[in-house]
Amino acid sequence: MSEESLTPIDGQASARRHFRYFDYVMAAFVAILLLSNLIGAAKLSTVAGFTFGAGILFFPVSYVLGDVLTEVYGYANARRCIWAGFAAMVFMAFMSWVVVAMPPAASWDGQAAYESVFGQVPRIVLASMLAFWAGEFVNSIVLAKMKVWTRGKYLWSRTIGSTVFGQAVDSAIFYPVAFLGIWETHDVLLVMVTNWAMKVAWEAILTPVTYAVVGRLKAREGVDVYDEDTDFSPFAKAASAHEGPTLH
Repeated sequence: MSEESLTPIDGQASARRHFRYFDYVMAAFVAILLLSNLIGAAKLSTVAGFTFGAGILFFPVSYVLGDVLTEVYGYANARRCIWAGFAAMVFMAFMSWVVVAMPPAASWDGQAAYESVFGQVPRIVLASMLAFWAGEFVNSIVLAKMKVWTRGKYLWSRTIGSTVFGQAVDSAIFYPVAFLGIWETHDVLLVMVTNWAMKVAWEAILTPVTYAVVGRLKAREGVDVYDEDTDFSPFAKAASAHEGPTLH
């Protein structure tokens, strides 16, 4: 589908419109976010001489989906997904604390292992919430603005460029808050830098996938959002009268 054949609708209609695939992308975004923090973030691994957090295996996919959401559906809709992910993380942290704190049955001897794996979850999720909130919004805002600056060309430049900034903010917040005092300071700094570099590399490697997904979704949805007059505040209402992404 060419750009000329995409359906033009105004910004408020875009914020209210029910897209065919938006809910699926949002669900995948939230699911990967929760899994990356629940089973990947706390494990420190060394492979081929490189030390990194195990969450690197699938956490970058959430950033790819974040890029897809902003590129296809616009910043206002991506903002809804970021807040949905934030709320899900809060709920996960609370329920993890409740389950760990519940007294174990006398016949069950797995409490120590359970606490070892999930006992740090509140601190990790606190770090994740701060890092995710700041990093994902930076990522989305940079991508949306770059799309306007590049007039929709060079998708690779804005997906990789937004990840450079978004992941820098994410890593600079997450690793010190989550692991300083638990890991050696040297390991915290090493993992913070190496994970940032690896996440940016993952984004670059996944560029063909991003192109394929973005192209397919734009064709299926029939829209291409440009956030030319958007209110980029994280707290702005999605259907604000002053918010007007342009769809070409």
